[in-house]
Amino acid sequence: MTVISTSGLARTFTTERGTVDAVRGIDLRVRSGEILGFLGPNGAGKTTTLRMLTTLLAPTGGAATVAGHDLVSDPAGVRRAVGYVAQSGGTDPHLSVREELVTQGRLHRLTKPQAVARAAELAADLGLDGLMDRRTAALSGGQRRRLDIAMGLTHRPAVLFLDEPTTGLDPAGRADLWDLVRRLRDEHGTTVFLTTHYLDEADALADRIVVVDQGVVAAQGTPSALKLTYGGSIDASLQETFLAITGRGPAPVDTIPVAV
Repeated sequence: MTVISTSGLARTFTTERGTVDAVRGIDLRVRSGEILGFLGPNGAGKTTTLRMLTTLLAPTGGAATVAGHDLVSDPAGVRRAVGYVAQSGGTDPHLSVREELVTQGRLHRLTKPQAVARAAELAADLGLDGLMDRRTAALSGGQRRRLDIAMGLTHRPAVLFLDEPTTGLDPAGRADLWDLVRRLRDEHGTTVFLTTHYLDEADALADRIVVVDQGVVAAQGTPSALKLTYGGSIDASLQETFLAITGRGPAPVDTIPVAV
């Protein structure tokens, strides 16, 4: 079943110097229960597309549905169906893990007992149950990212959008997050829409990869299929494949500027 469908999705920005076509027509189909790796060079339109699909930015062209809800005519329905974990996270350093999770539940209109029960369930599932009374400022990077994801899962969304979820994590933290993403798909059937600049991460996690460049889809397919088609062999690295598709590599992670 298709859970995300876009046709000619576009976004144009108007500046003092004229117009900028950040996204020039994205055509996508994402299946239910799929981990989709959404890749592209800086300025390719990844973040703009993500912001449109999560209703944070209105499209200026094209059409899209997410979990059966039209992006333009039913944005509230889209928001009820998706979870979004931004690059920077959204926790209050002065609140405890428990307070963050219960508050998130209340924002999603759970009763107080329901919010408390859901917080406990998420904490147990994501390895936070021993940290419930710790302030978020005292969490490690990996623990904070698990909390971010727990908050995004409070309302049991059909689709979880993860924007650069492991940037800044050490290898152990990255491995833990990879295991969590796989469990979300395998145990809960969650569709995961993942943007990342770590090509090994996309290679390890994604069932299918979409590469965007200059605001359009440049290539899409399974990692193996893309390597065979563009890298010349299924033994090619995704880095070599990415370079062949886009003609340039991704920026080093520690120098990535904010994308349009």
